[in-house]
Amino acid sequence: MTDESRELGVDLSDVEEDLENLDYPIEQDELLEEYGEEEVDMGEESATLEELLEPLNEDEYGSYDEVEQAIMNMVGDDAIGRKNYSDRTPPAAGEQRQEEGGPDQDGQSEQESF
Repeated sequence: MTDESRELGVDLSDVEEDLENLDYPIEQDELLEEYGEEEVDMGEESATLEELLEPLNEDEYGSYDEVEQAIMNMVGDDAIGRKNYSDRTPPAAGEQRQEEGGPDQDGQSEQESF
C-alpha cells in the first residue's frame, strides 16, 4: 500500500486503477455490477463499494473523481483516525507526550529543535 493510494485513512489501491480506467460517464448500477464486491480498506475496517455507494442512489458518475468523492463521503469517522488530532496542539488533559529529542530518547539528547 502506498501513500498515493491512501487518502484520509481510505485505501483504494485494490480498485483504484480499474475505476480510473472506466469509460465515464457510467451508471451506478453498471459500476456496482462490475465492481460492487471490491473491498475498500478503512483503517481497521473494510467495506465493499456496493455498501458504500448503493445508499447514495446516484444515476451515474461522470468521472473517477466523482466516484472517489462519493466513497470519501460515505466512509465512517473511524477511517480518518482520531478526530481533530494534531501533534501541534497542546496535550489533552491527562495525555503524556514525549518531546522529540527529549533526554529519554536514545541518541536524541543533543538534538536541536528548529
